[in-house]
Amino acid sequence: MKLKPLILFCALAVLLPMIGHAETTNGAVMDGVSHLQTEWARIKYDLSDKDQQVEALHQLEADGAELLVRFPESPELQIWQGILLSTDAGIDRGISALGKVRDAREMFEKAIKTNPDALDGSAYTSLGSLYYQVPSWPLAFGSDTKAEEFLKKALAVNPDGIDPNYFYGDFLLQQDRSSEARTYFEKALKAPDRPSRPRADAGRRAEIARALNEIARKSAK
Repeated sequence: MKLKPLILFCALAVLLPMIGHAETTNGAVMDGVSHLQTEWARIKYDLSDKDQQVEALHQLEADGAELLVRFPESPELQIWQGILLSTDAGIDRGISALGKVRDAREMFEKAIKTNPDALDGSAYTSLGSLYYQVPSWPLAFGSDTKAEEFLKKALAVNPDGIDPNYFYGDFLLQQDRSSEARTYFEKALKAPDRPSRPRADAGRRAEIARALNEIARKSAK
């Protein structure tokens, strides 16, 4: 089975703002979230060796699982464990990736049931990105219809965020809707900086620049 390298988040990913509205005020939870997202950005953007990435992700997944044992109802931790699993699947891209993306989907769905606004609606962003990047039935659960539905929900919660705009732009680009995609990529570039996530923002903006260059090349043909 072949999986497109998940941008996650990407993903999905995702990626995500550390603190949004209507979230937990539990300091231990948010310290855990900070650890997961900081290490995720380092692994995704600073490690170039696949084996090193996988090893580091597995350790971080273990950290996330431990945090979820302590705080099983935390939507923020559910979101981040889903991001780690989907990122791992995107690097793996083998049969074993199927179980990881299914587990990631379950994490995002749990977070939405608990608090759909957690981390500025990042569960919607991450779930939408999964739906357009995994294969469709019978191999997996990919669905462009569901992808667009969840990505639009993410934008409704966080219309100016870098991630929901980037992932919706990427979805549109995959659908050969380049003109629409450009609009969302350009909006993503104008998104406010996230002071707690400088490495993730820099990495995401580099991805946006590459996408805009791809659109420009297509338009020039």
